Amino acid sequence: VGDWQQILAALSVASMFLGAVAAIGQRNIKRLMAYSSIAHMGFALMGLTAGTVAGVEAMLIYLVIYVTMNVGTFAFILSMERDGAPVVEISALSLYSRRSPTRALAMLVLLFSLAGVPPLVGFFAKYSVLLAAVDAGLAWLAVLGVIASVIGAFYYIRIVYIMYFGDEESELDAGGSTVLAGFLVVSAAMMLVGLWNLAGIEGPAAAAAATLVR
Repeated sequence: VGDWQQILAALSVASMFLGAVAAIGQRNIKRLMAYSSIAHMGFALMGLTAGTVAGVEAMLIYLVIYVTMNVGTFAFILSMERDGAPVVEISALSLYSRRSPTRALAMLVLLFSLAGVPPLVGFFAKYSVLLAAVDAGLAWLAVLGVIASVIGAFYYIRIVYIMYFGDEESELDAGGSTVLAGFLVVSAAMMLVGLWNLAGIEGPAAAAAATLVR
């Protein structure tokens, strides 16, 4: 393993675990997503660490899918209001599924996709970078990635649990911006129907990767 690979591998591991562990105790959903973003960048770096065309392609695909998931997730967060005032406490989502079942379901899909739950698109994004690492002889890095992913799944599933099985019904506004709702629903739908469109981004990603890795 070259020096540059060692550095990238160290950054990847540090990002994955720092982000995942720091997000666990967060009660503010914006901060939680900020820390989870650090973890996701660690996964993206895993593809780059592989140093292969397949690895860079996996990284590019991962980033495209991650940005798509984040658009919907932050659309949901921005729509969290109580009497028109922004709310960021995760506890405020208690039993939110009763107040706004469509938005809750869309957020569930996005959170499961961020966690890498199959058969959602987020699973294939993580699988692609893990596979690239294994093929490049970095199986140990892939194993650490799986462990970090399991840790990350905890805080995503915790939000889903609160939305569907909380102690008391949410007081968040059920309405909100139709534009934000549109971004949320479309982004969530892409995590499902996007399975049939992965080939649409694989081609450009492969071409870009081949250009970068020479």
